[in-house]
Amino acid sequence: MIKIATYNINGINGRLPVLLRWLKEARPDIVCLQELKAPADRFPKAAIEAAGYQAIWHGQKAYNGVAILSRSWPIQELRRQLPGDKTDDSCRYLEAIVGKMVISCIYMPNGNPYPGEKFDFKVKWFKRLHTHAKSLLKHDVPVLLVGDFNVMPAELDVYKPEKYINDALFRKEIRAAYAKLLKQGYTDALRTLFPTERIYTFWDYLRFAWERNAGLRLDHFLLSQHLTSRLRQGGVDKHVRGWQKASDHAPAWIALR
Repeated sequence: MIKIATYNINGINGRLPVLLRWLKEARPDIVCLQELKAPADRFPKAAIEAAGYQAIWHGQKAYNGVAILSRSWPIQELRRQLPGDKTDDSCRYLEAIVGKMVISCIYMPNGNPYPGEKFDFKVKWFKRLHTHAKSLLKHDVPVLLVGDFNVMPAELDVYKPEKYINDALFRKEIRAAYAKLLKQGYTDALRTLFPTERIYTFWDYLRFAWERNAGLRLDHFLLSQHLTSRLRQGGVDKHVRGWQKASDHAPAWIALR
């Protein structure tokens, strides 16, 4: 089995002990990290390697930054920007070949407040993702789009849908954009495994959201048809959210045959 995980770490250096503890406990083969909040020269390469992982990363000090870790295979970097806008210098996309699979690590723009420039940027970024994701399917290789999409695809993915009607993460335009990815030929792995369950990956720090399980499902695995038939297990390591100084996200994972 191949275990692949995604984790919005929300500041890799400040939460490095949490990350290392989880890596030791969960032992995923491949990990996609988002929201590093660290420039390239501050990525904790030595600590990650000491934990048994090699890594590539694309970081900046702002609320961005992505990385791919591998315990079992070498990482061949393909690109570190989503094509389609040469002026976009944000660190939100990282693509590599790992274990004969194309892994795209994604940190989608938040898009709030709606309406506004940030929401418009999110819509444009999604359109670029549509174009590139479709092009990846033209090659006869397994593809995974993995990460924090900042999208709640359906009402089942949010504890109180009525509260999020005008939130950029739940706007009908954004949910439609996510659905378009699936129509291109991708499978939502976690929803396939848990078709009727309220499975969450994020709990806000405010208003005792964790204690009340007032969560959202923002972190996703989209699989090409090469991998859909190999999907066997998956879940969210929810208990990690309760660790001291943990991220507001919990690690999510899938296992492939």
